[in-house]
Order: sequence, then structure tokens, then C-alpha cells
Amino acid sequence: MIETDLSSFTNKEYRPGSAVKRVLWYLVSLFFFRTAFPWPSGFKVVLLRLFGARIGQGVVLKPSVAIKYPWFLAIGDHSWIGEMVWIDNLVSVSIGSNACISQGAMLLTGNHDYKKSRFDLMAKPIILEKGVWIGAKSVVCPGITCYSHSVLSVGSIATSNLNSYSVYSGNPAKEIKSREILEG
Repeated sequence: MIETDLSSFTNKEYRPGSAVKRVLWYLVSLFFFRTAFPWPSGFKVVLLRLFGARIGQGVVLKPSVAIKYPWFLAIGDHSWIGEMVWIDNLVSVSIGSNACISQGAMLLTGNHDYKKSRFDLMAKPIILEKGVWIGAKSVVCPGITCYSHSVLSVGSIATSNLNSYSVYSGNPAKEIKSREILEG
């Protein structure tokens, strides 16, 4: 029977950017993003844009947010990124306008192929359309699209796409009801 051999793992095909850019981002991230100090969101937006992120107006970035590579990140206007959110964007993550990602949520674009002895890296983009709410401590897996105004409730894991205006819960997350939005 063939066994997993992590010593044969190579990441040669994956090119996330120059080593210099990654080291610079790591240092900037360490001092201004992965810290509990409440640096102003506007300042952090400027830093993200300097590293190639496409960030809209009025975006709120709370303390202790981890972003793997800002050059693979787009965030629409007036979206909120909560404390301890981890955006593990090995490839593109697109967050629409007026989206909310609550405390401790994770957006994971990478995984490993457990069927191969080399444990190959697999990465797929994540799309969160406008008005999406990802609840605290929830996980969005690689390749998932959360369509307009869908909700992933606290502690849930999205392993398939979320329909628009629907609320999902559980592991794996299942649709539990429609989302109705009232004026006010």
C-alpha cells in the first residue's frame, strides 16, 4: 500500500510573487495587521493597496487580521473584516460590497490532495458576493462562491456554494431558511 511521503512535497508550480515582496508583506502584516493594536482602517487600506489589493471605500479592518497575499485580494465598498479573521488567499479572494466577515472566520483557498503521496497543494478562489455575512468562527473552503446576501451562521463550514438570500448552518453547512431583509 502506498503511503504519504511529505519529504517528496514540492511547491514548484506555485508562484505567489517574488520573495522580496512576500518578505516585505510579512513584516508589514506583522506590525500593522496581525497585532491587537487598533491601527486605523484607512491606514491599513493604504498599505493593502500598496501591495496590490483592490479595496473599495469605507472598508473596516479590525485588529489581528491575517491576510496571506494582498495582491490576490479584492474588497468592495463598505465591507467589514472582523478581529482574528484569517484570509488565507493563496489565490484570488473577492469580497463584494457591504459584506461582513465576523470574528475568527477563515477563508481558505488552499488544500492538499490526500490521494497523492506527495500531498500536492491545490488552490481555488473564493468569491463572496455583495451583502454576504460570514459568521464568527465559520470556515469557507476553497472554490466556494457565497452568492448575494447569503449567510453562513456561527461556527459553520461552507463546503459547497451558498445560494443568494439564504441562511446556512452546520458542518457541512446546509440551507436552513431564506434571508429576508427589512427596511431600517
